[in-house]
Amino acid sequence: MPKRKDLKSILIIGSGPIIIGQACEFDYSGSQALRSLREDGIETILINSNPATIMTDPKMADHVYLKPLNTKSIIEILKNHPNIDAVLPTMGGQTALNLCIEADEKGIWEDFGVEIIGVDIDAINITEDREKFRELMLKIGVGMPPQASATSFLKGKEIAQEFGFPLVIRASFTLGGAGASIVYDPEDFDDQLSHGLEVSPIHEVMIDKALMGWKEYELELLRDKNDNVVIICTIENMDPMGIHTGDSITVAPAMTLSDRTFQRMRDMAIHMMRSIGDFAGGCNVQFAVSPDEKEDIIAIEINPRVSRSSALASKATGYPIAKIAAKLAIGYTLDELDNQITKSTSALFEPTLDYVIVKIPRWNFDKFEGSDRTLGLQMKSVGEVMGIGRSFQEALHKATQSLEIKRNGLGADGKGYKDYDTIIQKLRVPSWDRVFVLYDAIQLGIPLSRIHEITKIDMWFLKQYEELHFLEQEISKYTVENLSKSLLLEAKQKGFADRQIAHMLDCYESEVHKKRTELGINRVYKLVDTCAAEFKAMTPYYYSTFEEEIETADGKRFVANDSEVTDRKKIVVLGSGPNRIGQGIEFDYCCVHGVLAAAECGYETIMINCNPETVSTDFDTADKLYFEPVFWEHIYDIIRHEKPEGVIVQLGGQTALKLAEKLDKYGINIIGTSFESLDLAEDRGSFSRLLKENDIPYPRFGVAETADEALALADQLNFPLLVRPSYVLGGQGMKIVINKEELEAHVVDLLRSIPNNKLLLDHYLDGAIEAEADAICDGEDVYIIGIMEHIEPCGIHSGDSNATLPPFNLGEFVMQQIKDHTRKIALALNTVGLINIQFAIKDDTVYIIEANPRASRTVPFIAKAYGEPYVNYATKVMLGEKKVKDFDFKPHLDGYAIKQPVFSFNKFPNVNKNLGPEMKSTGESILFIDSLKDDEFYNLYSRRKMYLSK
Repeated sequence: MPKRKDLKSILIIGSGPIIIGQACEFDYSGSQALRSLREDGIETILINSNPATIMTDPKMADHVYLKPLNTKSIIEILKNHPNIDAVLPTMGGQTALNLCIEADEKGIWEDFGVEIIGVDIDAINITEDREKFRELMLKIGVGMPPQASATSFLKGKEIAQEFGFPLVIRASFTLGGAGASIVYDPEDFDDQLSHGLEVSPIHEVMIDKALMGWKEYELELLRDKNDNVVIICTIENMDPMGIHTGDSITVAPAMTLSDRTFQRMRDMAIHMMRSIGDFAGGCNVQFAVSPDEKEDIIAIEINPRVSRSSALASKATGYPIAKIAAKLAIGYTLDELDNQITKSTSALFEPTLDYVIVKIPRWNFDKFEGSDRTLGLQMKSVGEVMGIGRSFQEALHKATQSLEIKRNGLGADGKGYKDYDTIIQKLRVPSWDRVFVLYDAIQLGIPLSRIHEITKIDMWFLKQYEELHFLEQEISKYTVENLSKSLLLEAKQKGFADRQIAHMLDCYESEVHKKRTELGINRVYKLVDTCAAEFKAMTPYYYSTFEEEIETADGKRFVANDSEVTDRKKIVVLGSGPNRIGQGIEFDYCCVHGVLAAAECGYETIMINCNPETVSTDFDTADKLYFEPVFWEHIYDIIRHEKPEGVIVQLGGQTALKLAEKLDKYGINIIGTSFESLDLAEDRGSFSRLLKENDIPYPRFGVAETADEALALADQLNFPLLVRPSYVLGGQGMKIVINKEELEAHVVDLLRSIPNNKLLLDHYLDGAIEAEADAICDGEDVYIIGIMEHIEPCGIHSGDSNATLPPFNLGEFVMQQIKDHTRKIALALNTVGLINIQFAIKDDTVYIIEANPRASRTVPFIAKAYGEPYVNYATKVMLGEKKVKDFDFKPHLDGYAIKQPVFSFNKFPNVNKNLGPEMKSTGESILFIDSLKDDEFYNLYSRRKMYLSK
């Protein structure tokens, strides 16, 4: 094996807190790289400031540094580990690359004798500096759009005059399309040019003639030191040029590309990768293709690192790009490495797909009031989902069912637009719901040619939509009693949910489920196997579909199912679905630890999730992975197929918790805390009665269902009031109001956006201190794993607060109340597993704000700060394998750990950035300080009362 013998110790740079444009796909790639290097006996040292990730788990690397990502930290680590031979910066997104370049410019790598592997610094500079990249592409004969670079305002104006509008402005060395814009009108140009020059760290922009309406493609490549290149995946953007790939609906394999053009594109991608530098690792190349018969190909950009799309490409193909890229960086060649899924073919064998993948981004515009919801060159999505199906239509439906935005798929749920002008406007201005509006437009009878003219979406995709519409029309002619088996099977094969079919037939979802079960139309499970079943896959990674029965020569009829059920005891863990504000990577961390703990207890573990960015959907995290929507119908069918001992819902955030009621109703065992207890904690009236019975103080409150009831309550409770809907995530719709006008306006607005919801009105404890506790309870004993005090006052969402562990100025009397209340509530709720309780402290009295008997956002933070595997312990308690007293708790923390939220406001320049009860942060970092005299703490504390928005 030609693995380099001289590389014994490697530093990996992580990607830091999650921001828009750089999410948890880099936790996934970093985790894979660490595991890959450790398999080869290499010592791994990791720097990353994000406590919510699997990557920063103590077991993942030999040495984990939860430190700020700056050159000061790098120097400290290199001094502590003089034996570090190399740094691998390609697994931590743009943040890691930028830090690597900065350290290189300061001569740090040279001073410590550290080699950069996996990428070439020159390659980074060529690809990030748009002028150098353009010159190189022209030199090697790769087409580029008419473009020129500007490092001054005057130069930019000259270029615009020469090219004419529309134009694209892109800032050099930025992330997630920061500073990029499409300019249609000369009067907008000056502002956008100034912004681009300001955002770019080298104050350079590239100005392109806009290729509006051209089709966009991405290729994921790997290359080894012998110059072998494989193309892992070809991804087509359903949205044409003009929308950032991170905000585009994407499809794999490419659907509308002729074979001739595909071969040309492959050759160009390989030629580009070879020309930018001599390095072994991953690469992502983006192209534009003219939407005519000529199919001209233009290069857009190349990223010489594991990219956002490579997580998607890995999950789409089953080929672990980051794992292999790490091996290539230490000297292996592709032909020496095994395909990780078949274990019998080479990694040089390019994946072949016999299914279709559709990725849809997940946006959170509701958290940024007044934000511009138009999609363009700056990425705005906070997460994504992926659907796998046997056809584009099935995969598209599964992806839309995974989004968790109260839609059941495309159409057939009574929630579509019906107004012609609204639909035309929504088609014209690309926004988050265009994937649904296309269907509404076809239903309204708008011709495909008109939709194509407005959106420039390829006619092939629109025809796929139209077929779904025709099928819906056909099914609507029948009732559930007389619908034929062939029509019902076709609807299921095209991805329609039972709920949607019930809507078409005007009956209940359960009736459709019963009908298809009687007709033998059941889901079958297929393997994601990287090689279209040419070779046997050894890894149980499944998606569902519907198939026609096969009849053998002896008359036996059956449907082929790849998922064989074992006779082992099984546990299902429900994942947390797409990342969004209020439910991020920390729940994926909890799910992964839950799976590992259940495996330690001897269970066969089954993971259900649809988020391609995460470690939970890695093919070897659980014994079986079902890459399926966390959507009732899909989950119920998997449970009927696998017959597990029970389902864990506590670890997947609100997504999994919301399914507890259905599981309970269908007699499926919920592991840990029961549905009754989960529901009791959510129902404010019942929960307050429980607090009253236990003599625990809580703010005066009332429940209203109309604006009149709310106004009557206000007289009893007194202002200020905290108004919030029940059963929501991340403080959605929460607001502090100070008079009747504000109250009425907010209640009317809430009831319009969340109809039939109960609204909770609490008397807001102005100026109170907020704290929270996380605990593990087994029904008899309670162990408090951590108490955190928020630096900001009560009223700012806990996810947006800086918080210290342990508390910094709560007296013994207050601390004792917190401990007593936590124990009483955990036991009164019959908690089995984790619970999080939030408190408001005023005049030395501790009031209860809320209790969540599930894993909270802060559990991973506390686990990292104290160096204890709390989710592992809690899962074993849930499973009844262990009691709280069986664990030897040894938390260790010198000084304090501070949880610092990170915001992505730069994507929404015109939004009110004030903080309040609705969560707005996209990620967090951890900061360790020795004492409260630390400057960082002093700065945070001095700003605490600066402003609290209502």
